[in-house]
Amino acid sequence: MEYKELISERFSEFSNVLIATEKVSGESIEIASSVIAKAFVSGNKFLICGNGGSAADAQHFAAELISSFTSGLKRKSLPAIALTTNSSVITAYGNDFEFDGIFERQINGLGKQDDVLCVISTSGKSRNCIRAAKTARKQGLKVIALTKANSDLSLLADFTVEVDSENTQHIQECHIFIIHVIVEIIEKMISGKNL
Repeated sequence: MEYKELISERFSEFSNVLIATEKVSGESIEIASSVIAKAFVSGNKFLICGNGGSAADAQHFAAELISSFTSGLKRKSLPAIALTTNSSVITAYGNDFEFDGIFERQINGLGKQDDVLCVISTSGKSRNCIRAAKTARKQGLKVIALTKANSDLSLLADFTVEVDSENTQHIQECHIFIIHVIVEIIEKMISGKNL
C-alpha cells in the first residue's frame, strides 16, 4: 500500500499548526522561558506535570534541564522535577485518596514561594492539572500552562503557551517542539545572563 499522500498530508497539517502557533504564542514562549530562567538564577525550582503523553513530556522537559540540551554546552544541572515520575507517590495517593490530587499533593510538599509550575495538558481540562495549578498559585508559585487555545487551564495560569489547534496529536507534537525551544532559550539566557 502507498501512504505517501497520508504522510504528505500529516506533514503539511503540522507545518500549518507550527506557523499558526508561532503567531499566537511566540511572545508567550519567550516570556515563559524568561520566567523559568529567572527562577533558576534565583535559586528556585521548576515543577512539571501532565497526564499520558503529557506526563512523558513533563519527564522529557525535566531531563533536558537536569542534563543538557545544547550539544557541547557545559553548564550546571538545573533543578527541574517531573511530578509524573514517582510511581509510589502517584499510586499510593491515587489509591488511598484520589487520582485528582496526585500533583496537588506533591506541590503541597515540594512547592515553595517563587518556584515555577508548568502544567501540560492537550485538553486543558484535566482535573488533576487544574487542581495543581490552583494549589500552586495559592502557595505562591508562578504557573505556566502549556495547552491548547482557549482552554480551562489557560484561565488559571499566570503565563500561557497555547497551541493553535483542536487536533490532539498536533497539540502533543507542538508541545514537545515548544519544550525544546524553551530549553534552548533558557540555556542561552543562563549562559549569557540575558534575563
